[in-house]
Amino acid sequence: MVEAGTASTTTDADERLEGLLAMLARTSAPAERDDLVSRVVEQTLGLADSLALRYAGRGIETDDLLQVARTALVAAVHRYRPGAGRGFVAYAVPSVRGELKRHFRDAGWAVRPPRALQELRADLVATEEELRHRRGRESTLAEVAAALGRSPAEVAAARATGSAFTPDSLDAPLPGGGSTGDLLPGGAEDWADELLLRSTLHDEVRHLSARDQVILRLRFVEERTQREIGEHIGVSQMQVSRLLGQVLDRLRERLEPTAAA
Repeated sequence: MVEAGTASTTTDADERLEGLLAMLARTSAPAERDDLVSRVVEQTLGLADSLALRYAGRGIETDDLLQVARTALVAAVHRYRPGAGRGFVAYAVPSVRGELKRHFRDAGWAVRPPRALQELRADLVATEEELRHRRGRESTLAEVAAALGRSPAEVAAARATGSAFTPDSLDAPLPGGGSTGDLLPGGAEDWADELLLRSTLHDEVRHLSARDQVILRLRFVEERTQREIGEHIGVSQMQVSRLLGQVLDRLRERLEPTAAA
């Protein structure tokens, strides 16, 4: 169950962060912009570091990974457009993760692919970044191919050039069963993914009807029974069960792209 205090704290933090980013989008004063960027980065630095540490122990110095992730975070702050997607965390996580993977691929080719594929891959990275910001999720192969005006087979080949850098997946567990999560406070390997999912869920819940939001709050925050919820909103227990199932199905459908990212 979600504790009320935890949910409130997360919501307040998200709103403060989005408020700073909205102020950043409105101002053109250099000093004020620098101050706002610094405040946003300070609040989200742990997110970038956690993503970097997930790729530690794979042949590139941890300090280099942290630098790449933090640089990508700052770039994401400058590029982010409030209101264009599902929130900054949903935008920043795939952006930073993509920059880390790109650094691996650029820093250590084991087998260098043809130049045409390398050039297509560069266009692919830029297009995926644009689509990610617009859609708030990772795009499918068909969507990226359509945006590039290339065939899915060509895009798949460009994506596959990443395997020329190493035969192992960057998302695979560390050799010997170790975990980069051990390097994080509390061993929270999936902290960044959890934060992304929580931020996306918060945004999706905000778009539900007032009654649906009340049902979710009563069930998962106040932990009321379905009978108590029915009495509160004036419907039968059976109707509460049906309404709750419909709401959860809608949320699950909307969150599936995030969970698979």
